[in-house]
Amino acid sequence: MSRSTFGLPTFIALLSLAGLVLALTGEGWRDGLSWAALSAPLLAVAWAMTARKPR
Repeated sequence: MSRSTFGLPTFIALLSLAGLVLALTGEGWRDGLSWAALSAPLLAVAWAMTARKPR
């Protein structure tokens, strides 16, 4: 992945889109994979919030 400004947000958006498609199209292992993919934006927000706290 390139080191551009929009590289990581684009990756998170594509991962979220893949998670939504997996959740809608399948069952079983796809459900687990969709949960993992859809948790990526939440983890990114949690990381950003903890990284910006003043010390």
